[in-house]
Amino acid sequence: MTILKTIAAAALGGLIMTGSAFADDKPVVGLVMKSLANEFFQNMMEGAKAHEKKRGDYVLKAVGMKNETDFESQINAVENFITQGVDAIVIAPADSKAMVRPVKKAIAAGIVVINFDVALDAGAKKQQGLELAFVGPDNRGGAKLAGDALAEKIGKGGKVVIIEGNPGADNATERRLGFEASVKEYDLDLLDSRTAHWETEEANTVFSNMLTAHPDVEGVMAANDSMAIGVVRALEAAGRDDIVVVGFDNIPAVGPMIEDGRLYATVDQFGTDMAANSIDLALEVAETGKELKGWVKTPIELVTKK
Repeated sequence: MTILKTIAAAALGGLIMTGSAFADDKPVVGLVMKSLANEFFQNMMEGAKAHEKKRGDYVLKAVGMKNETDFESQINAVENFITQGVDAIVIAPADSKAMVRPVKKAIAAGIVVINFDVALDAGAKKQQGLELAFVGPDNRGGAKLAGDALAEKIGKGGKVVIIEGNPGADNATERRLGFEASVKEYDLDLLDSRTAHWETEEANTVFSNMLTAHPDVEGVMAANDSMAIGVVRALEAAGRDDIVVVGFDNIPAVGPMIEDGRLYATVDQFGTDMAANSIDLALEVAETGKELKGWVKTPIELVTKK
């Protein structure tokens, strides 16, 4: 497709956007991420920018949401990338259903689209007649690794709660199911399960309320590390150091918490590399016409002090 020489202004209604203003003769890749208030996606952004500099053969236009529930910004970002005529869009959808129509529109415009990190909803894709591969980790399997580690620490029958991610996001659903599989296998007593929309402060409030309602809780499964940090802060405020917490993402901020035991375990999904690898795939598809199908799995690893 023809690469636009001039890119429209980056003021996209509250979006956070980086990238050069001119594409020259290089292919342009639009990267659509979730909240850049989340350290996981900050690291992903840095990894993508380093990748652009290292390869030097494409132009990166990167967009992030203001917060974890700013779904409209992602829709606007895809619409703008379609208008700009980018060669590829690499997207981690915040809402797995809402992003199916914009993605279908981008593909119809001749743009290569790579869905990474969070899978688009299978039912919504089928309804729209959209076939698109997913590049990303086994969120359910990763959550089960963390859940199993928690269960083995507190023992069979232990009392636990789950702090969930955005209800509309596939990875939130998969991580909840992974944790619930651990609950079932180890016969844990699940006292409560509520969303905190991936946000630290909301998790702090949600878990503080859970702790008041269930002071006998022994373990907490948080669907990402940002929420795990909120849980840890709530525990510190309550003067409790007897509750085991596990998270997901292995962001740098939780490293010291793993070391001193405030966070028992997390799951590394290698976010710094995920966007960069997806961009490689997008450029390969754009250049060769290679067809991706099904699920292109990316690695996960349980992280503990051990």
